[in-house]
Amino acid sequence: MSIFVLIMAGTLYFVFSRNPPDTLARIQASGTLVVVTRNGPTTYYEGPDGPTGFEYDLVEAFAKYLGVKVKWVFPNNMSGLLPMVEYGRVDMAAAGLTKTPARENVVQFGPTYQQITQQVIYRAGQPRPRDVKDLIGKQLVVLADSSFSSRLQALRKKYPDLKWSTVQDTSAEELLYRVAEGKVDYTIDDSNDFLLNRRFYPQLGVAFNLGKPQELAWAMQKGQDKSLYDAAKRFFAKIEKNGVLHRITERYYGHARGFDYVGTFTFMQHVKERLPALIPIFKAAAKKYDLDWRLIAAQSYQESHWNPKAVSPTGVRGLMMLTLDTAKHIGITNRLNPEQSVMGGAAYLVKLRGWLPASIKEPDRTWFALAAYNVGIGHVLDARDIAKRLGKNPNSWTEVKDVLPLLTQRKWYSRTANGYARGREAVLYVQNIRSYYDILMWLASHKNGQALNQPLPTSLQAMPPSL
Repeated sequence: MSIFVLIMAGTLYFVFSRNPPDTLARIQASGTLVVVTRNGPTTYYEGPDGPTGFEYDLVEAFAKYLGVKVKWVFPNNMSGLLPMVEYGRVDMAAAGLTKTPARENVVQFGPTYQQITQQVIYRAGQPRPRDVKDLIGKQLVVLADSSFSSRLQALRKKYPDLKWSTVQDTSAEELLYRVAEGKVDYTIDDSNDFLLNRRFYPQLGVAFNLGKPQELAWAMQKGQDKSLYDAAKRFFAKIEKNGVLHRITERYYGHARGFDYVGTFTFMQHVKERLPALIPIFKAAAKKYDLDWRLIAAQSYQESHWNPKAVSPTGVRGLMMLTLDTAKHIGITNRLNPEQSVMGGAAYLVKLRGWLPASIKEPDRTWFALAAYNVGIGHVLDARDIAKRLGKNPNSWTEVKDVLPLLTQRKWYSRTANGYARGREAVLYVQNIRSYYDILMWLASHKNGQALNQPLPTSLQAMPPSL
């Protein structure tokens, strides 16, 4: 029983309540869901258009489902994260947390939304450890208060000579950087985090998986009140059924899967050698057409590897590989002129974006426009029509990119307005540009805003022969 005291006109009133509001009712009454997270590519970070990240999108969708807003909280380090949940200072934690027995003693985990594997990371060109025995006597560094540290403590029972060090107030990415630079021998990372970060450190590799796959879930306060847990359970059941969970997952991980890591090193070298002279041109086009210059640069790299004199066997030319007809349409007279090519390519991309239905919102709208740049606007619209027939969302790039490859099959292209198209090529085109764009964004912010035309970290200046 709880007691509420009201003071009205100088008189005390005692109101007795046998059923105080449960957690969900309290959250909905306040209009705010308080969530603790951590900064990182798989959780929450500031993108060019504001907050973004896998956990960010997932939690914002949950808050919308509950009819409330999110208040984000950031602890000083990982050790402060779960106590905030345990003692009720936040409603839940959404921070890429793995379910472990130790953690389940202090918090209640919601439904599993992703499976990951812990991986030992090493620098290619160095001896590759094959199992835990090979870590003994080496410099192994992991995050303090992490599931990695817990796993190593369990392994020490079998391998008493196994030693490692832990660090506070840093990130998994920083430890990857230290391995890439040769400052430490090995670290441990979750497979989903390494999938996104590996593009930035192409010289890193997975030595071996450490243990079985683990489940990721949100953490909530333990106790008899399961109202928030039950709401999360209903929410995940809904987004698994309607495809929202798949779309969010694909948005953040789809373009990173299968990326060419050797090609990434070549890209890094070209960032150092070719990009600096082109940055003013990309920035001028970005300013004129209200685009991010790094997006234009990423597309240009996919088209020509930043070679102003590039010419394909089919006759497309220049930094943005414009066809003769497209160049004429947008008023470009010399496709091999860097300024004209970049301005023309940016103008054409904006036109394509404008020709798309208004129902397609960003960032999907840009991905659709890039696909249209590669395969043609008609074929992209055809793929949207096929998506509708298949019961998919025609405004979602995640769903339409699964449909585009069908344009090579007579069964499907014979029923479209524009016929056959190499749709799979368009999907790869967009995925590569997204990865190049991510790398350029990362380089711009790495090490406190290091400029893109400054020397790269030493780890990016030489590729080990083994790769």
